[in-house]
This record gives sequence, C-alpha cells and structure tokens, in this order.
Amino acid sequence: MVTGAGTGYFPWLPGTAGTLVAVPVSLAFNRIATVSLPLALLTLGVFFLVAVWLADKGEEIFREKDSPRIVIDEMAGFVLANFLAPPQLPAIGAAFLVFRIFDIIKLFPAARAEKMAGGVGVVLDDLIAGLYTFMILRLLFFWGVL
Repeated sequence: MVTGAGTGYFPWLPGTAGTLVAVPVSLAFNRIATVSLPLALLTLGVFFLVAVWLADKGEEIFREKDSPRIVIDEMAGFVLANFLAPPQLPAIGAAFLVFRIFDIIKLFPAARAEKMAGGVGVVLDDLIAGLYTFMILRLLFFWGVL
C-alpha cells in the first residue's frame, strides 16, 4: 500500500504513477460521499492517518527520508484534491494536473511541512497540495469552467 501497488518502484515519475493509482481510490471516496458525507469525511480522516503511519513505516523499511518509493502521500493528497468532484474526465484530469503542479512546486507552507519528521512530513506537504487543488477546483466548478 505504501508503494501504491508497486508504482513507487517505477524508475521515472513514481509520484505521478502513484497519483494515477489514486484516481479510482478517490472515485470510491466520492461515491461514499454521495451516500453519506459524514461517513466519507470520517473515512477520509482515517485514510490520512493510515497514510501517515504507512509513510512512517516506509521510511523505516527503506531507511530513507521521504523515499520516492513511498507514494501513499501522493495518493492521500489526490484523494483530498478530487474530493466531491464529479466523476467526469475533465474534472479528474484537471485535479490530476493541478495536484501534480502543486505537489512539485511545494507552495508555502508545503515545503516547510515536508521537513517535518516521519510520516507526518511525508504526507502533510501532499495534503497541502491537495487542499490547494481542492480549492482551485471549487473555483473552476463555480465559474462553470468544469
């Protein structure tokens, strides 16, 4: 799980590959939200906590701070980025692209969060990128662009 079904071992762009694995996961969370928003939020919170724990264990196993093989953080960030979005290709594509940009550029305070110790530092910068993406998508939906 920490390697995103093995995508963390891809020789090029493992974070992008891990984000691709997160697409169906995010659609599942969004489906839960259509039935029960409180349940979806609770499940999302548990997923984030498990991601932090797995990232922490991944650092121990790989003996490396924020190893590129750890992609559960990209998965958690994308699930947040795409949360409550319609299951349509333009929305998913926009979420994917905007999330990857924010994840790469580490806009404040993501770069600072990434320096935190353990799994929290591994996951938190991606959750920040996911939150920024979530807000951008909400604006795009509001303006009727998506």
